[in-house]
Amino acid sequence: MLYSVTVLLFLVHVVLGYIHPITIKGKHFFDSLTGELFMVKGVDYQPGGASGVSTDKDPLSEIEECARDILLFQELGINTIRVYSVNPDLNHDKCMSLLASAGIYLILDVNSPLPNQSINRYEPWSSYNHDYLYHIFKVVEQFSHYNNTLAFFAGNEVVNDKVSATHSSNYMKAVVRDLKTYITHHSDRPIPVGYSAADDLSFRIPLAKYLECSNSTAELDSVDFYGVNSYQWCGYQNMQTSGYDQLVAHYADYTKPIMFSEYGCNEVTPRIFQEVEAIYSSKMSSVFNGGLAYEFAQEPNNYGMVEYLSDGRVKLLKDFETFKNQLAKASETYHIKQMNENVRSAPLKCQGTYENLGDKLVVPQSLGMAFITQGVKGEKGSYVELSDDDFVVKKEIFLSDGTKFQKSQIVATHNLNGPDTQQTVPEKSQGSKNGKYLQILNVETLTSSSRLTLKSNPIIHQE
Repeated sequence: MLYSVTVLLFLVHVVLGYIHPITIKGKHFFDSLTGELFMVKGVDYQPGGASGVSTDKDPLSEIEECARDILLFQELGINTIRVYSVNPDLNHDKCMSLLASAGIYLILDVNSPLPNQSINRYEPWSSYNHDYLYHIFKVVEQFSHYNNTLAFFAGNEVVNDKVSATHSSNYMKAVVRDLKTYITHHSDRPIPVGYSAADDLSFRIPLAKYLECSNSTAELDSVDFYGVNSYQWCGYQNMQTSGYDQLVAHYADYTKPIMFSEYGCNEVTPRIFQEVEAIYSSKMSSVFNGGLAYEFAQEPNNYGMVEYLSDGRVKLLKDFETFKNQLAKASETYHIKQMNENVRSAPLKCQGTYENLGDKLVVPQSLGMAFITQGVKGEKGSYVELSDDDFVVKKEIFLSDGTKFQKSQIVATHNLNGPDTQQTVPEKSQGSKNGKYLQILNVETLTSSSRLTLKSNPIIHQE
């Protein structure tokens, strides 16, 4: 369906989904429109830790705090953040619009530490219930409408010892299935669903293989990608001494994208992030799709890159500058054709048993079919207009030596498609409603960068 649109906007930055959704092809992530390889370069972001989400606030609900940290995300040179928990009853439009405008994607965990919003790893049957499913579907309902929502994590280290491995593995498969089924019915585009695993040698291979397999052609109970939380590269090491060569070897035949969902050992301080060069090199990029360094905000466990001071002020720690410099040096020419050779087309069938996962691997019947059929009631996220003032950071930021950080304004990099004027929707499922996925644009910039005339025949959704 084609629409003709002429819009004149004064003193606003426009964010209408010009940031392209990320899709999966074979074992890697790609820009769904340009076809460019997308390597995840990011940080884990949960200011306040478990207490950072409440009935009143979460990491993506406060625009001034978002603006402050997004400015620093741009300074780091990252393209992705991972948020561990949000409250879907809060509004996230401004923060998600600002992230999109800055060219930053979100990988979001659907669970939270609030009551009835996570799986009990030792008694999953007690927590896999209607309240839990309503919550995770509500998260999807809100965040699936933002183009810069890259993916969802169904769980984080739910399996982390012998008991949880035998009790919870099949429930994680059920949550993956339920999320993917809900997305299929209620999202305007496919959004990957993955799992973030503790890198325990007892479960490294069996859990990954179990969550990868499916006996259904639709593969709804199979993860779309797999995250590994690994802290084995400490200080000055190399591929062999760190064991990264074994990580690559163990996951070499994995049929889905693999990424580091957490990395950054702090047993040797200050951290030097030497592993960054390896992660984005040809030694690893045929298997790993980049990763997320743990973590942005300083907490008692001492992994932070920034420290929050009183009244919202921030001090950059030494790790911030080191990680920034390592990312800037990480560059590689990726051979995409080679990356997609020998990619499996048929589902990998499940085995009867997997080592160390016990013998109770039957996936529980879904308790969420009524929600999946009818949908859940929740606010659907949408991009909103942002004023010039929204891009200005009002909180003070200090360098590690105590001097004031001089930058104070976020650079909008993705509020216009610019020269991308001839692109089309690759598949029906890649379109979206509400005008959030415009693709054919002829843009005339007027005297002010904030004053724009958009003349277009955008393809909003192809029927």
